[in-house]
Amino acid sequence: MKCRTLIIGFALILACASASAQTVISAKQAGESIEIRNVRSDVGVISGEIVNHSRYEVRNVELFIQNIWQWKNEFQPGHDDLGTASYYTVEGMIPAGATVPFTYRVRTTPTNRTDGQHETMVSVVGFSEIIPYR
Repeated sequence: MKCRTLIIGFALILACASASAQTVISAKQAGESIEIRNVRSDVGVISGEIVNHSRYEVRNVELFIQNIWQWKNEFQPGHDDLGTASYYTVEGMIPAGATVPFTYRVRTTPTNRTDGQHETMVSVVGFSEIIPYR
Protein backbone atom coordinates (compact mmCIF):
# COMPACT_ATOMS: atom_id res chain seq x y z
CA MET A 1 0.00 0.00 0.00
CA LYS A 2 1.38 3.36 -0.99
CA CYS A 3 1.45 6.06 1.68
CA ARG A 4 2.25 9.69 1.20
CA THR A 5 2.36 12.43 3.79
CA LEU A 6 1.03 15.81 2.96
CA ILE A 7 2.06 18.50 5.37
CA ILE A 8 -0.41 21.29 5.35
CA GLY A 9 -1.99 23.40 8.02
CA PHE A 10 -4.89 25.74 7.70
CA ALA A 11 -5.45 27.45 11.02
CA LEU A 12 -3.58 28.36 14.17
CA ILE A 13 -5.20 29.75 17.28
CA LEU A 14 -2.96 31.75 19.59
CA ALA A 15 -3.92 31.91 23.26
CA CYS A 16 -2.45 33.97 26.09
CA ALA A 17 -2.70 33.21 29.80
CA SER A 18 -4.67 36.34 30.73
CA ALA A 19 -6.57 36.93 27.49
CA SER A 20 -7.27 34.94 24.42
CA ALA A 21 -6.61 36.10 20.86
CA GLN A 22 -7.12 34.27 17.59
CA THR A 23 -4.88 34.56 14.58
CA VAL A 24 -5.18 32.65 11.34
CA ILE A 25 -1.90 31.90 9.61
CA SER A 26 -1.03 30.57 6.18
CA ALA A 27 -0.70 26.89 5.36
CA LYS A 28 3.04 27.41 4.84
CA GLN A 29 3.48 28.92 8.30
CA ALA A 30 1.42 26.14 9.90
CA GLY A 31 3.45 23.52 8.01
CA GLU A 32 6.61 24.96 9.51
CA SER A 33 5.16 24.47 13.01
CA ILE A 34 3.59 21.00 12.79
CA GLU A 35 4.87 18.06 10.73
CA ILE A 36 3.25 14.69 10.07
CA ARG A 37 5.76 11.93 9.38
CA ASN A 38 6.17 8.14 9.25
CA VAL A 39 2.58 7.58 8.15
CA ARG A 40 1.71 3.89 7.91
CA SER A 41 -1.51 2.33 6.71
CA ASP A 42 -2.46 -1.22 7.58
CA VAL A 43 -5.85 -2.90 7.31
CA GLY A 44 -8.17 -0.53 9.17
CA VAL A 45 -5.42 1.35 11.07
CA ILE A 46 -3.56 4.52 10.11
CA SER A 47 -0.68 5.64 12.32
CA GLY A 48 2.20 8.09 12.29
CA GLU A 49 3.90 10.82 14.27
CA ILE A 50 3.16 14.49 14.92
CA VAL A 51 6.25 16.69 15.36
CA ASN A 52 5.92 20.08 17.05
CA HIS A 53 8.56 22.39 15.53
CA SER A 54 7.03 25.42 17.26
CA ARG A 55 8.68 27.23 20.16
CA TYR A 56 5.50 26.69 22.16
CA GLU A 57 3.22 23.86 23.27
CA VAL A 58 0.43 22.94 20.90
CA ARG A 59 -2.79 21.09 21.64
CA ASN A 60 -5.75 19.52 19.89
CA VAL A 61 -4.07 18.87 16.55
CA GLU A 62 -6.82 18.17 14.01
CA LEU A 63 -5.92 15.81 11.17
CA PHE A 64 -7.65 15.25 7.82
CA ILE A 65 -7.20 11.61 6.81
CA GLN A 66 -7.91 10.67 3.18
CA ASN A 67 -7.95 7.13 1.87
CA ILE A 68 -7.97 7.68 -1.90
CA TRP A 69 -8.75 4.82 -4.30
CA GLN A 70 -6.43 4.80 -7.33
CA TRP A 71 -7.83 2.76 -10.24
CA LYS A 72 -5.31 0.74 -12.28
CA ASN A 73 -7.09 1.90 -15.43
CA GLU A 74 -8.08 5.51 -14.77
CA PHE A 75 -9.37 5.91 -18.34
CA GLN A 76 -12.08 3.36 -17.57
CA PRO A 77 -12.61 3.45 -13.79
CA GLY A 78 -15.20 1.32 -12.08
CA HIS A 79 -18.52 2.57 -10.79
CA ASP A 80 -17.72 2.25 -7.10
CA ASP A 81 -16.36 5.18 -5.10
CA LEU A 82 -14.01 3.44 -2.68
CA GLY A 83 -12.33 6.49 -1.16
CA THR A 84 -12.98 7.80 2.34
CA ALA A 85 -12.15 10.95 4.29
CA SER A 86 -12.28 11.62 8.04
CA TYR A 87 -11.28 14.23 10.60
CA TYR A 88 -9.45 13.08 13.70
CA THR A 89 -8.37 15.23 16.66
CA VAL A 90 -5.27 14.23 18.61
CA GLU A 91 -6.20 15.67 21.99
CA GLY A 92 -3.73 16.75 24.61
CA MET A 93 -0.60 18.85 24.75
CA ILE A 94 2.49 18.39 22.61
CA PRO A 95 5.49 20.20 24.13
CA ALA A 96 7.76 22.34 21.98
CA GLY A 97 10.18 20.14 20.04
CA ALA A 98 8.36 16.92 20.98
CA THR A 99 7.10 14.08 18.81
CA VAL A 100 3.95 12.11 19.66
CA PRO A 101 2.47 9.08 17.93
CA PHE A 102 -1.11 8.92 16.65
CA THR A 103 -3.29 5.98 15.69
CA TYR A 104 -6.61 6.23 13.87
CA ARG A 105 -8.90 3.26 13.43
CA VAL A 106 -10.88 3.44 10.19
CA ARG A 107 -14.62 2.88 10.64
CA THR A 108 -14.88 0.77 7.50
CA THR A 109 -12.22 -1.69 6.45
CA PRO A 110 -10.68 -0.79 3.07
CA THR A 111 -11.76 -3.01 0.21
CA ASN A 112 -9.22 -5.61 -0.94
CA ARG A 113 -9.45 -5.54 -4.73
CA THR A 114 -7.11 -6.18 -7.64
CA ASP A 115 -8.32 -3.33 -9.91
CA GLY A 116 -6.59 -0.57 -7.93
CA GLN A 117 -5.06 0.40 -4.61
CA HIS A 118 -5.63 2.79 -1.74
CA GLU A 119 -3.36 5.77 -1.14
CA THR A 120 -3.43 7.31 2.34
CA MET A 121 -2.80 11.02 2.89
CA VAL A 122 -2.75 12.78 6.27
CA SER A 123 -2.70 16.56 6.66
CA VAL A 124 -2.99 19.02 9.54
CA VAL A 125 -6.07 21.24 9.33
CA GLY A 126 -5.91 22.95 12.70
CA PHE A 127 -4.24 23.22 16.09
CA SER A 128 -3.92 25.57 19.05
CA GLU A 129 -0.55 27.04 19.99
CA ILE A 130 -0.17 28.05 23.64
CA ILE A 131 1.86 31.26 23.98
CA PRO A 132 2.53 32.27 27.59
CA TYR A 133 1.65 35.79 28.69
CA ARG A 134 4.72 37.94 29.45
